[in-house]
Amino acid sequence: MGMSRRFWKNRRVLITGYEGFLGSWLTKFLLAEGAAVAGIDIRTRRAETVLTKKELAAVSIVKGTVEHYSLLERAARLHKTEFVFHLAAKSLVGECYHDPAEAFSVNIRGTWNVLEACRKTGSVLGVIVASSDKAYGTHARLPYKEDFALRGDHPYDASKSCADLLSDTYFHTYQVPVCITRCGNLYGPGDYNFSRIVPDAVRCGLTGRRLFIRSDGKFVRDYVFVKDIALAYMLLGRKMLSEGIRGEAFNFSNEEPLSVIQIVNAVYGSLRRAPDYAVLNQADHEIKKQYLCAAKARRMLGWKPRYTLRQGLEETVRWYKTIFPGRKG
Repeated sequence: MGMSRRFWKNRRVLITGYEGFLGSWLTKFLLAEGAAVAGIDIRTRRAETVLTKKELAAVSIVKGTVEHYSLLERAARLHKTEFVFHLAAKSLVGECYHDPAEAFSVNIRGTWNVLEACRKTGSVLGVIVASSDKAYGTHARLPYKEDFALRGDHPYDASKSCADLLSDTYFHTYQVPVCITRCGNLYGPGDYNFSRIVPDAVRCGLTGRRLFIRSDGKFVRDYVFVKDIALAYMLLGRKMLSEGIRGEAFNFSNEEPLSVIQIVNAVYGSLRRAPDYAVLNQADHEIKKQYLCAAKARRMLGWKPRYTLRQGLEETVRWYKTIFPGRKG
């Protein structure tokens, strides 16, 4: 990361959702490279993060929601922001299904607030908006490529489709220097959300409980290590100063899609334990198969994942063992 380290030193960066799962890793890596980081989050100084107290002390913290426009613009101006990573979102599909109004407010209004604040601020060199493979909705042809139509059918998916269209609008109409990232399912150390399959499977394996799979176990997804994506964001930010990058969307994937059963078996393999799960087949309003082509990121950014699934899961399991030392369910 030699070139990256020189690039980010003293860069003034604003991260929305900086204490979230991906946000905390991005914050950690940027601080390590000498960036001046400001962070906005609805929860701050939380215990459930990979950030140390020393790292949190180095962040200029703003507590609040991206739904609050004046807070965003004020933070961007006061920090003299050069780069914005917009990660704050309602990210759980189930929560968005049960409260679509809040999902739309946070994910859509929040995105146009960030983009408008960047338009008004004037100092911003690059904005990276975190989207999702869900923005594509359902397509008969796989894998998803960046030129596929955005047609999310369900609340979370539609919120991401809309946010991406807004990002595109701000680039083409106002020349806001924005890029969009679309990833599959992230996993790794620091994910405390046990409604997700990897953390839940690891926890069940470590605590001796049976894992309950909501779907039929055949849903297919990308699973990509969180550190690979944090590093991808930093690479993209650096590349955004080059012509031909701004205004683009990029898929990031290890391009090895797995069914739920396959990822669960891989987790138990990393735990050196026999799988113990029950299939509930109760999932609704979710896409059956979705996975990404990352050829564009490889070609235009020179990106590739550093971690294999096995390496990522081994590191993930080691970290969760520090959270559940000897606990029995």
